[in-house]
This record gives sequence, structure tokens and C-alpha cells, in this order.
Amino acid sequence: MTDRLDGSYDVVVIGGGAAGLSGALTLARARRSVVVLDSGAPRNAPAEGVHGLLAREGIRPAELLERGRAEVRGYGGRVVTGEVAAANRDDDGFTVTLADGRTVRARRLLVATGLVDVLPDVPGLRERWGRDVLHCPYCHGWEVRDRAIGVLASGPFSVHQALLFRQLSADVTYFCHTMPPLTDEQAEQLAARDIGVVGGEVASLEVVDDRLVGVRLGDGTLVRREALAVSSRMVARAGFLAALGLRPAAHPAGVGEHLPSDATGRTDVPGLWVAGNVTDPAAQVGAAAAAGVAVGAQINADLVAEETRRAVAARRAPFSAKSEAALCEQVVGDRRHGL
Repeated sequence: MTDRLDGSYDVVVIGGGAAGLSGALTLARARRSVVVLDSGAPRNAPAEGVHGLLAREGIRPAELLERGRAEVRGYGGRVVTGEVAAANRDDDGFTVTLADGRTVRARRLLVATGLVDVLPDVPGLRERWGRDVLHCPYCHGWEVRDRAIGVLASGPFSVHQALLFRQLSADVTYFCHTMPPLTDEQAEQLAARDIGVVGGEVASLEVVDDRLVGVRLGDGTLVRREALAVSSRMVARAGFLAALGLRPAAHPAGVGEHLPSDATGRTDVPGLWVAGNVTDPAAQVGAAAAAGVAVGAQINADLVAEETRRAVAARRAPFSAKSEAALCEQVVGDRRHGL
């Protein structure tokens, strides 16, 4: 990504994943000046392919993003490499500061920075993440069907996770690990579905020839498994928004933290919208992309409403300083798009 960074845009999109690029594409097609700032650290980078995405089933994550960047650029949008350090209010817009010191102004912000998966502290787990250590049966379940699957109890939905993976294999084992004991109802559900339950803390993973072969318990026992499902604690990437008073909040489902918004993606900070995993941790790639499109349309409509108010004011008082400023701004915008 080598596009230069200009001084000001209608919209700055922070985050170049499915949600951010889809939002930018929608805005660029609406003839908005838009730039995507992307740090280049997508959440799904370890995965071999993206699944459940119609007409792009199995596409490599890197290829999907490469195609998306090309599409945004094809409509006049910019995609620039850079990590955002801070965002601040600036008159009626925002100033975004990058870690390398560059700054850019925006009339509106779309934050689509995604999230970070915080994994249980088990040696070997992080190294296998996205390969044979998984979290979502819809994202990766087909690829481990009919194998010996383990489910590491690590979150409020671990029992539910075990029941979902049981749909994909008859050989599923639930590892209690450090979670509270199963309730009678949960134990009955697992037993009814022939899901084995193993007590004791998991000490490490057993890997042979770059392949998961088992789960090692604290007492040394090895339970043979070929895949392990884990519930991560999902935390929004949003520290750079602190100066705007927008901080991650606990997600109602108890799965981590997110940036709250209304149904349109609008936050409590005027002019700032969110889309994708940063606000909806459970969204798969397709859902995140759809949210980006919807939020992009909302931002464009908000800008149209603002521009219409200014045009009406200029029509009513054509020689006022406010009207002259509004007219100049409109002329600059029209020239930018060759109108």
C-alpha cells in the first residue's frame, strides 16, 4: 500500500479489514473522498481460508483484502499503511494522528479496527491458533469434521461450543480446565450427546511434525486430539479513541469488550461510526462486510444532510460570512470530484 496521504478527507476509515474496506468502497462509489488507514495486522491472518463467504468460499484472507483494496482504489479511494495513535476533535471534524507523526483531517470517522483474541494461558496454544486450534464451528468446523476434537472450557459459551462441534464429529471431548464445575443441566446435555468430560487443568498441547496430536493434563495424562476449540476473550482495538471519550465496554454476552453503537453503527461521539468486530465480536467476514456497507451509507446520508443544511443557509443569506464559507467548501468538494 503506497498511496499518499492528503491533508483532509470527507471520511477517514481506520481499519482495512472486510468492514473497513466495504465501508470505504460504498463511500467512494458515492463520490466521497475517503482514505483507509490500515496497520496490516488482520485478525484472521493465521487462517488458511475464509469460509461462509458466498462466491469467495475458501479464499485466502490476504487475497480477499488485496482484492478489496484494489476495488476501493478503483473508485478513487485511498488505502494507506499506517497505525493510528490518536484521534481528536478538531472544530467540526477530527484530526487523526499516526504513530509515525503524520496527521490527517476527517469530517467523519469510521472505525473498523476489529479485535484482539486473548487466549487462555496454555503453552503452545497461540502457536496453533487459526490452524488446529479453532474457535468458530462455522468458520473452521468443516475442515475438522469427523476428527477427534477437544473443547477447552475457557468462556461462558464453552458448553454451547462443544454441542456445536458435536454436529461435526462423533468424537468430542470437553476439558473442564480452570472453569467452574458443570451444572447438572450442562452435564446432562453433554452426556446425552456422548461428549466426554475430562477434569483437571490442561498443561500444554502435544505437537508432532507440526500437527496437534493431543492435550497434556497437569498430571501428565495425554488425551489424543486432532483439533482443539477454544473460546477467546475478545477485546476491541480502540485505545486510540480515548481522547474522544470513547472506550471499550463489557459486551453483554460476557465474551469480552466492544465499542457500543446503535443499530446504524453510530456511537455516542458525534460524527464517529463503528462497523465489524470492533462493535460486533461474533460477526463473520460476510457480516462484517455487510455492516461496513450499511454504515458507509449512513455516513454518506449524514454528510448529505449537513451539506443540504449549509446550502439552505447560503440560499437564505447569500452574502453572510457563514454562507461564503459554506459555498467555498462546496466548490472545493466539487473540484475534488471533477464536477
